Amino acid sequence: MFSHVKELQFEAKPDGPDAGFARRLQEVLGGKFGEMTVANQYLFQGWNCRLPGKYKDLLLDVGTEEMGHVEMIVTMITRLLENAPLSLSEAIADNPGGGAIFAGSNPAHFIHGGGGALPADANGVPWNGAFVTASGNLLADFQLNVAAEAQGRLQVSRLFNMTDDPGVKQLLRFLLARDTMHQNMWLAAIEQLKEDGLEEMPVPDAFPDSTEFTEEFSYTYLGFSSGTDAAQGRWASGPTPDGKGEFRNGDSPRANAPEPVLAPGDPRLYGTNPGVVGGVVNKVKSKVT
Repeated sequence: MFSHVKELQFEAKPDGPDAGFARRLQEVLGGKFGEMTVANQYLFQGWNCRLPGKYKDLLLDVGTEEMGHVEMIVTMITRLLENAPLSLSEAIADNPGGGAIFAGSNPAHFIHGGGGALPADANGVPWNGAFVTASGNLLADFQLNVAAEAQGRLQVSRLFNMTDDPGVKQLLRFLLARDTMHQNMWLAAIEQLKEDGLEEMPVPDAFPDSTEFTEEFSYTYLGFSSGTDAAQGRWASGPTPDGKGEFRNGDSPRANAPEPVLAPGDPRLYGTNPGVVGGVVNKVKSKVT
């Protein structure tokens, strides 16, 4: 059950209108790593969580907070669009440089949204539910959440340097602070999962019946680049983070299977196949074993 509190978690009011920046701010609303994505991602992870208690509450708490961030950014975008010119002549009349500002605005804000925010990114591409991941494996999801917060913080930081509006900057400072907390929170949650003995690494028992590949493939770094720079990294020597092995440097990768030879395709699909001309199978065909 959800309840809506009319007051915002933090003020979302610019010092003046700016339709051009309203378009840019859409990215952290409806982009791949925007607030709509993380809000829905955390909520779906929480709703799907099969462990009642702290982990489910954590996901639903932060997902609900992020939904509040969606409302704050929508409010900011709508206020940035207030009194925006609707025509080029109007833009030029208000400001000698208004033509450039008008050209940088998103016409969909006015045509589709009536002067309001949209569930879309900065290019006007609609938000997509495919951005959301809720796998059912908490460790895999928490690691993804760390990355999502890192990308969100990166984009907000870039937007911070694209505006001079004090009110907008204050909201961005707040969002950066909360994203910093969330990134640290997911890192702590990963450690908590390990301490609770619930997870070691995502899908740790994918092949529990075989150790055939462990030494050669599970912990061997394969260098596909010229030189040996990458082999100097932490990932090429020393104990592995899962505590089950030692990294080793495999130098140049080697082939473990012969060149693949594919059987002819179904002639009814009209592919270019050996023994097939114009979709008709020749009487003499090579036998592929």
